[in-house]
Amino acid sequence: MGQGTSSVACASGQEEEGVLQELDQNKMQGKDFSLQVPDECLSCIFQKLSSVDRKTCSLVCKRWHWVEGQGRQRLSLYAQEKLLDALPELLSRFEHVTKLALKCDKKMTSIDDEALFIVGRDCRQLKKLKLKGCKQLTDDGMEIFARVCGPLKKISCGSCGFGARGLNSILQHCVNLEDLTVKRLKGLYEGPSELIGPGCGKIRRLCLKELFNAQLFGPLLAGSRHLHTLMLSKNSGNWDKLLDIITEHLPELVELHMEKLQLSDKGLQAVARCKSLEVLYVVKAPECTNVGLSAVATGCRRLRKLHVDGWKASRVGDEGLLSVARTCKELQELVLIGLNATMASLSPLATNCHGLERLALCNSETFGDPELLCIATKCQSLKKLCIKSCPISDQGMEVLASGCPNLVKIKIKKCRGVTPASVDWLQNKRETLMVTLDTGLPSPITDLATGRALQPGTNRVTRGAVPQNRSPLAKARLAIVAGGSFVACTFLRWSSPGGSGSSSPT
Repeated sequence: MGQGTSSVACASGQEEEGVLQELDQNKMQGKDFSLQVPDECLSCIFQKLSSVDRKTCSLVCKRWHWVEGQGRQRLSLYAQEKLLDALPELLSRFEHVTKLALKCDKKMTSIDDEALFIVGRDCRQLKKLKLKGCKQLTDDGMEIFARVCGPLKKISCGSCGFGARGLNSILQHCVNLEDLTVKRLKGLYEGPSELIGPGCGKIRRLCLKELFNAQLFGPLLAGSRHLHTLMLSKNSGNWDKLLDIITEHLPELVELHMEKLQLSDKGLQAVARCKSLEVLYVVKAPECTNVGLSAVATGCRRLRKLHVDGWKASRVGDEGLLSVARTCKELQELVLIGLNATMASLSPLATNCHGLERLALCNSETFGDPELLCIATKCQSLKKLCIKSCPISDQGMEVLASGCPNLVKIKIKKCRGVTPASVDWLQNKRETLMVTLDTGLPSPITDLATGRALQPGTNRVTRGAVPQNRSPLAKARLAIVAGGSFVACTFLRWSSPGGSGSSSPT
C-alpha cells in the first residue's frame, strides 16, 4: 500500500514539473494563452468585471476590444450635442445593447432628433431606454423614433423637451411597451393640452412624478386595464376626481404609491375599489383621515404592505388602524409615520396580523414602553423593527430580550430615553440580534494624538453577532481585503455571481 501511494505521488510530481517546464518555454517564446480562451468565455469574464476594469481590458488588443463590445448589453452615454458624430460608430460596436441611457446636463446642449433616430435605427435589440435632460428632443423626433425602434419594453424620460404628442407616438407604435416613467416633462405645459391616450393598452407599470398637468394622463390610466403598479409623486391638481374615474377600470392594480398629492378621503374611498391591491403607500397627504383609511382597509383586504405618513396632521389614528387590524389579516409590512397609535390599535394589529414581519413607527408621541411591551409579547413573526423619535426608554428595551422570538434586526433612532448601555445589555442577552442605536446628537471626533475635536459626527452604536458559518469564499474575501491583494480581488470579482456589469458613461 505504501509503495503504491509513493509511486502515484512521484508520477504526479513529474507531471507537474513537465507542465511548469512547458509554461516556462511558452513564456520565453511569448505565447499568448488568452488565444486558447473561447470568445464566449472571455465575454463571461468581462461581464464579471467592474466598469473601469472592463474598459481597460477592451484596450488590450483588437480581439478583446471586439469581444467586449459584442458582449455588452448595458450602455450609458453622455448625450451632449457632439455625441452625434460618434454615435453611428459606437452603436455599430455595441450592437447587442438592450439597455441604453442617454443623459445630459441641464446647462449643456443635448442630442437632437437626428441622434435619436440613429439610436432607433441601429439598436435593433433595444428593450430599455432612459432619456434625461435631453431638452432638444421634439415631438417629431419621438414620433420618428417610435416608428423605427425595436422591441422597446421600458422607457423613462425626465426633463426632456417633447410633450404629449411625442408620448402618444411612443404609446401607439411601441406595441411591446410595458413600463413608462415620466418626470418633469417640459413639453407638457409649454405645448398644447393634448390628452395622453392608452395606445396599445399594454402598460403594466406607470410612474408620474413632478408634473404640472398630470391630469392629461387620465385616458392612459383608464385605458390600461392590465396596470400592475402605479406611482404618483408630487403632481399638481385634484386627484380625488381622477381616482374616482380610473379605479373602476383597473381590476389588476396590485401596487399604488401616492406621495404629496392633493388627496382626501374621497380619493382613498375610490382606491378602495381596487380589490386586488396588495401594496399601498400614502405619503404626506394631510387631508386624509380615519374615514379614508377605514374605507381602504374594508375594500382592500389583500394588503401586504401599508405605509402611511400623516405629515404631522394627526388626522389618522387608532380608529383607522383598528379597521386595518380587523380586515387586513395578511399584512406583512406596516410603516406608520407621524401617527399617534396607542395600545387600542396596536394590540389588535399584533393579535390579528399573524404574518407581520416588518414594523416601523416614527415620530409618534404615544408609542412608549407599554406599546413596545405589547409588540414584544404578541408579534411572534416580527423580524425587523424600527423605532424613530418615540418616547421609549431603557426599561422598554428590556422586554425585547424575551419577546419577538424571530426578531433579527432592530433600529432605534433619535429616542432620547434609550442609552448605549441598554443596547449592550440586549446584545448580551440575544447574541444573534443586530441592534443599531442612532441618537441623532452631534458628537465631536477627536484626534487621538492631540485630543482636539476634528469635526462633528453622530452618536451611533451598532451591535451584532459575527456569523460563524462563513463560506470559504467569504473567508477568502476577508483575508484578501485585509492583505490588499489586487490580483486576488480581481479573480474574486470574476467568480462572484453578482458581479456588476458595465453601465457607466462611456
